[in-house]
Amino acid sequence: MCTCIAMQGKGLLFGRNMDIEYSFGERVVLRPRGFRQEYKRAESPEKAYAMVGMAALESGVPLYAEACNEKGLCMASLNFPGNAYYFPSGNSGEIELAPYELIPYILERCETVLQAEMLLKKVCVVAVPFREGLPLAPLHWMIADERDCLVAEPMRSGLRIYKNPVKVLTNNPPFPYHMERLNDFLNLKADYPENTMAKELQLSPNSQGMGGIGLPGDASSSSRFVRSAFFLHNSVKGEDELSQVFHILSGVEMVRGSVRTREGRSDTTTYSCCMDASNGIYYYKVYTNHRIHAVDMSLENLDGEKPLCFPLPKGEDILFQRTSTDQ
Repeated sequence: MCTCIAMQGKGLLFGRNMDIEYSFGERVVLRPRGFRQEYKRAESPEKAYAMVGMAALESGVPLYAEACNEKGLCMASLNFPGNAYYFPSGNSGEIELAPYELIPYILERCETVLQAEMLLKKVCVVAVPFREGLPLAPLHWMIADERDCLVAEPMRSGLRIYKNPVKVLTNNPPFPYHMERLNDFLNLKADYPENTMAKELQLSPNSQGMGGIGLPGDASSSSRFVRSAFFLHNSVKGEDELSQVFHILSGVEMVRGSVRTREGRSDTTTYSCCMDASNGIYYYKVYTNHRIHAVDMSLENLDGEKPLCFPLPKGEDILFQRTSTDQ
């Protein structure tokens, strides 16, 4: 369970909630230009763009959940169980990539969504695990730059690519369902409502926010899609857009214990992040620490060869205030 949004305007702010019932060894990882990833069935490029995001590090290789490259292109993988399909192998001429290889392959080569789309049209997602004992996660992806956004879903019919005007992605069902369901909520509004039911009746709102009555509040994927779209497209943009992204994500986060998996574990928003694609900064906060932390690519050596790892904070970072002695 996850939610991803792209706020476009003065550049791109690309945010996501990681909703999961366990830790996957996540940490912020900056992959410099000199790092060469060996792909199972694809070629490594001679030159690669640097990228930063949240990843698990396996045998020195960052397996990204989401990342942003130095050119301002962002990409995230989200859970897609029951629908994701990976082929044993591709057809002649296709680029065969395992699902965990898609983010680094695209971000090390592409500067724009258009370039990524052209490359994805040549890709076959194949069922090749990173190593024995590490099962493949069922995934789909959202990709965005400061102008465009698309969704890629690996289906039995191949890798389906969709334009994404909503700039939101959650989980199941497939993306076309979410787009169709938005039509059920076209009457929602952030404005103060008027009586349109019966003009002859003296009806009036009894509180603020009644224009949003009917906005789904549960944690299902389809409801989070609608709610995120409503928040994002009614968001007042200004100098505090970074805070706005985190507030939108907070509106669809999972409180530990409120959503239980079939195995009885608690689905939890373990972290929320926002990538400032224009400036190459990865902002994030974790469930147990609400302070926003950041990794700035411009402050690190992007020409190195080894990934740079930044551990996540543990425990709340609380500022206790005191009155000034001057008062």
